[in-house]
Amino acid sequence: MVFKLQIMVAVLFLMHGLPTFSDEVKNDDSKLRIICFGAHPDDAEYKSGGVAALWAAQGHHVKLVSVTNGDIGHWEMSGGELAIRRTAESALVAKRLGVTSQVLDIHDGELLPTLENRRTITRLIRDWNADIVIAHRPWDYHPDHRYVGVLVQDAAYMVAVPFFCPDVPPLKKNPVFLYSSDQFRKPNPFQADIAVDIGSVFEQKVDALMALESQTFEGGALGSAQQAAANPPASQPELRRKWLRDRWVTRHTAEAKRNRQVLARWYGAERAEKIEFAESFEICEYGRQPEPDEIRKLFPFLPAE
Repeated sequence: MVFKLQIMVAVLFLMHGLPTFSDEVKNDDSKLRIICFGAHPDDAEYKSGGVAALWAAQGHHVKLVSVTNGDIGHWEMSGGELAIRRTAESALVAKRLGVTSQVLDIHDGELLPTLENRRTITRLIRDWNADIVIAHRPWDYHPDHRYVGVLVQDAAYMVAVPFFCPDVPPLKKNPVFLYSSDQFRKPNPFQADIAVDIGSVFEQKVDALMALESQTFEGGALGSAQQAAANPPASQPELRRKWLRDRWVTRHTAEAKRNRQVLARWYGAERAEKIEFAESFEICEYGRQPEPDEIRKLFPFLPAE
């Protein structure tokens, strides 16, 4: 009980002053509403931070949700202390991207596709009145990642069913459900349907991810004192940023290269060849199946056809 109270206090403190979804809708009901689910307080930030910043720059409403609290995701610390720390890191990333974040109080490494958790995910999607839902695929090295994918898939139908979670109004239309990218090949490899040039927000994403110190510079669950000591120290922020930036240059240039043909579909062949940094997404076969013209409306930073 004490542990849960600690997390609740931390989340309330971190979210104080941020607009709730209902407040935002009152002010501007015409904007897109996107909710991105990650298993831990870094996953949605890593996978969707670029597009989140692009949507936010146009005034759309983006929420990053960590389905677990990350309380075993460090080699030296754990429990409530780590959960509070990682919740704070996630909130700072969201602030730098211009979006909202939420960390659920479910233990890291213990997520299961239960009925209770299916209801939680369904309520979150309904509360956000989502047009787009992004999550892991259910084929992944980490059980928490896999079960986030399963839970979101299970919610893809239930969000519109009136008597499932009747305490929250069902959505009037089914969202578009998307998988974030990965490189796992069995049983089914990731196949990008949408690839986005994030070059204009790449530096912003790097600046935002600087906040994830427990995972980046300290190595997270599989790190060590030796690894943390070998990385640039906090007393050298410019060197530390360069170290992190180099890793994300490698990651996002590789994603652009892998998905050059998909980029060409959305940007044209000539422009696609010049794109350095990309994030990509696969349309889940559950949920609404958008045509290309609707995808351009949902990703309004894609160029007009």
